[in-house]
Amino acid sequence: MPDIWTVLLVAILLLLFAVPIVQQQVTRTRRLRAIRDLEVERRTRVIALIHRQERVAFLGIPFYRYIDINDSEDILRAIRLTEPEMPIDFIIHTPGGLVLSSEQIAMALRRHRGKVTVFVPHYAMSGGTLLCLAADEVVMDENAVLGPVDPRIGEYPAASILRVPRLKPPEEIDDETFILVDIASKAQNQMREFVTGLLGDRMDTGRADRLSRLLVEGTWTHDYPITFEQARELGLPVTSGMLAGIYRLMDLFPQAMPRRPSVAYVPIPYREEEKKG
Repeated sequence: MPDIWTVLLVAILLLLFAVPIVQQQVTRTRRLRAIRDLEVERRTRVIALIHRQERVAFLGIPFYRYIDINDSEDILRAIRLTEPEMPIDFIIHTPGGLVLSSEQIAMALRRHRGKVTVFVPHYAMSGGTLLCLAADEVVMDENAVLGPVDPRIGEYPAASILRVPRLKPPEEIDDETFILVDIASKAQNQMREFVTGLLGDRMDTGRADRLSRLLVEGTWTHDYPITFEQARELGLPVTSGMLAGIYRLMDLFPQAMPRRPSVAYVPIPYREEEKKG
């Protein structure tokens, strides 16, 4: 017969495993309820693509999220489950991800006959911006940002690789660099053609080509923040006026808590008359 300490140890271990699982299920249920509330309010299909640095189980090991094949499969499935004429609200919070996955999602959104509205509460960089280019309307928080969609070859921007032959004579360039230059040229051309195609039915060909070159050919660094005002100046269909329900949904995707919180504030809205008091 096991002693009391063995029983307690087993009980503690079970709690360590069970509590995070229960918490995850509760949070998932709350997220689905928040999404459903938005769907009822807007009479749309709501799809959320929210990437946070999250923790794995109870060990607290962080892992990073980005747009991948699993995301594109799930989103394409959600679009297939939506009536062709039904509007789609797409909530995006992402640093970007795989080009193939981002392009698949963008093409599916562009083919959808109902209105596609993308909501950006904080940021939609790189591949996330590519999805915004496929939308009929992009609703941004006034402090949210988009980013360039210039391709990268490994750890280097394609635009920077293409500068090498301009700066060095051919005899000083090794074979591997020549191969990278060839791949970079193809990647840049492919992305420019894809972006021009997304923009083609929304603006004239010349303007679409200029905008695609601006976003693709290394005008800025890959992490350059395109603000709400700049996006509007570029001719993107951006508007302000984020729904309160989207902020509530974002609260249900908390960033993994570090050992010591770096931001602290009283989490209630303040009004002018309250501050005076």
